[in-house]
Amino acid sequence: MCAAVTGLLVFFIMQSRMEVVLSRQREELAEARASLAVQQQALQLSLKNMEESTRRIAMEEFIADIRVEERHYTREHKMLLNTRKVLVRQERIFFRNIPLSNWIEQEMPIEDGADMDQMAQTMSIFANTLREEMVAPNQTLLR
Repeated sequence: MCAAVTGLLVFFIMQSRMEVVLSRQREELAEARASLAVQQQALQLSLKNMEESTRRIAMEEFIADIRVEERHYTREHKMLLNTRKVLVRQERIFFRNIPLSNWIEQEMPIEDGADMDQMAQTMSIFANTLREEMVAPNQTLLR
């Protein structure tokens, strides 16, 4: 009888020890899962930031490959005794060597003594727009 009671007592003591060991292991497992969850969130955030920076770099490289081809010349219109000079400016947009648009043509009457190169610069459609877009992001970065 004494042996049975002792055996039962040893059984309960060993079972309580096993429960303590099991609870410690569960606690360690919970800590490991929590640290893995934090690492996974940090990895996802860094991956998202990397994708955004890669997308931004790709867009900047794309925009760097876009250029404007321009040309200008003078045209004379003869009407009876009058001759009228007109400055003709043509522009088109290129991506690398692929034209993205047809020639856009503008005409402006020329006055005597006018600077034709200055007039051609002020008539620009695409070049001024591209310059403004390139300057605007730099200004926002400085603020």
